[in-house]
Amino acid sequence: QVLSLPIVVIVHGNQDNNAKATVLWDNAFSEIDRVPFVVAERVPWEKMCDTLNLKFLAEVQTTKGLLKEHYFFLAQKIFNDHSASLEDFQSRSVSWAQFNKEILPGRGFTFWQWFDGVLDLTKRCLRSYWSDRLIVGFISKQYVCKLLSTEPDGTFLLRFSDSEIGGVTIAHVIRGKDGSSQVENIQPFSAKDLSIRSLGDRIRDLGQLRNLYPNTPKDQAFGSHYNSEWVGAE
Repeated sequence: QVLSLPIVVIVHGNQDNNAKATVLWDNAFSEIDRVPFVVAERVPWEKMCDTLNLKFLAEVQTTKGLLKEHYFFLAQKIFNDHSASLEDFQSRSVSWAQFNKEILPGRGFTFWQWFDGVLDLTKRCLRSYWSDRLIVGFISKQYVCKLLSTEPDGTFLLRFSDSEIGGVTIAHVIRGKDGSSQVENIQPFSAKDLSIRSLGDRIRDLGQLRNLYPNTPKDQAFGSHYNSEWVGAE
């Protein structure tokens, strides 16, 4: 006999997401010598961070993993707590229900469904951008507003959409003549959108985008990702 990865049998494609969640949880958090099918209902958040990072690296096929600030955002999302510090989260444990049963507040999907959508989008359309650290990705809309509100007009960054599964959005600052600033978020791009026209070329098209946060000119940051055919067509 030989141990294999956990196996889940499904009868319809719409069960695929839950099946992947079950396999991930079972494989990451079960003990080798356990009673069959017995898996912990709660696991330390730090262990969950390690698991999400390994999954991200493996799925996206990148060497650039999740950072401390990414874990902080993910903790705020899964625990629905925006008042705790990074250190507070490190001592907490996360349940299977929080991971893949409870619907995120104000949304129609679970934490895992959202994270799996990010994995799929990044793997299919954003691997090179992520590997070049051009996408902040895991950051809240509120914190983006705080970061960009004091920046020059046209400063932007990229974050994964909170409201849509598998979407990436561009937040940018618009500064008025009176010095006031406003941060706008462009409608999220899906994998389907980015298969029609790449993220790099979409950023190139948008004249209101000037510098990637904090201060890198967009052509310098994204120039290697522009489609040469489009460049030559102008």
